[in-house]
Amino acid sequence: MFPTKRPRRLRVNHKTRRLVRQIFVKPQNLVYPIFVAENIEEPKEIAAMPNQMHWPPEMAYVPVQKAINNNVYSFLVFGVPNHKDESGTEAYNENNVVCRAIKNIKKHCPEAYIITDVCLCAYTSHGHCGLITESGHVDNDASIKLIAESALAHAKAGADMVAPSDMMDGRIAAIRTTLDDNGYTDTPIMAYSAKYASAFYGPFREAAGSAPGKGDRKGYQMDYAVSAKEACKEFEEDISEGADIIMVKPGIAYLDIVKEASEKFNCPVAVYQVSGEYSMIKAAAEKGWIDERQIVTESLIAMKRAGADIIITYFAPEAGEWLC
Repeated sequence: MFPTKRPRRLRVNHKTRRLVRQIFVKPQNLVYPIFVAENIEEPKEIAAMPNQMHWPPEMAYVPVQKAINNNVYSFLVFGVPNHKDESGTEAYNENNVVCRAIKNIKKHCPEAYIITDVCLCAYTSHGHCGLITESGHVDNDASIKLIAESALAHAKAGADMVAPSDMMDGRIAAIRTTLDDNGYTDTPIMAYSAKYASAFYGPFREAAGSAPGKGDRKGYQMDYAVSAKEACKEFEEDISEGADIIMVKPGIAYLDIVKEASEKFNCPVAVYQVSGEYSMIKAAAEKGWIDERQIVTESLIAMKRAGADIIITYFAPEAGEWLC
């Protein structure tokens, strides 16, 4: 007997498929990461990340305005300083490269929503996300005090939101307390809650100049071979300490974690399509092996379908145009 149920009926043509679609990515929910660097006068392309640039802080508004023209209004700013030292002092300098970029963007693009990455790794001479003890370990409790000071410097400069990426225990509470004590009670925190020790970060570390000089970050970033229960502990702890948004990083290989976060916690969930994901797509597209636009769209839809409310992606300006 011929089947009475034919799922193909609703796939028969574009108009029908369009009618029954349930998952949509809006440009307004995308965040575009940008890198601002000292000691350059013109933008310089990042070799490992085609079409991504280091921008002088005085020109930081240029990529922002381009993205806004495509209905992308939110940005994640990373600093690449000239001065580095053992304590990462430039990270909490109120006139550092990120703070100058914030002011510049706000001046030229007041409608932009500026989120700042908060960490010490790009500012320390050893490349770790916290202070190093004489025995070579990261000093968690001493580090979070400086990380909180860095977040405060960004808030004073005009950041709309801060995003700590260091993975130190207790850093959300330290930042929340410091911001509140200084009058920034309305500045939200987007926590890099489930940040895995991933090889997908390779191109970023070239872009940010933040690769560890010795060792690795497996002592504080998460092991990708543990179950989702570990991520849930991190989500729960960050929310209890004052995180307003929780994040999963990297993206496409961790959609099970995005789904866990979305289903178990009453909190907006962000996912970061990281540099390695970006560069792999760009490299394959350059070879003609894949269709860049279709792959990017499919990957963003997959993240949204898994439960992401916010997607951080280097494809944001192009995706903003494609998705309209």
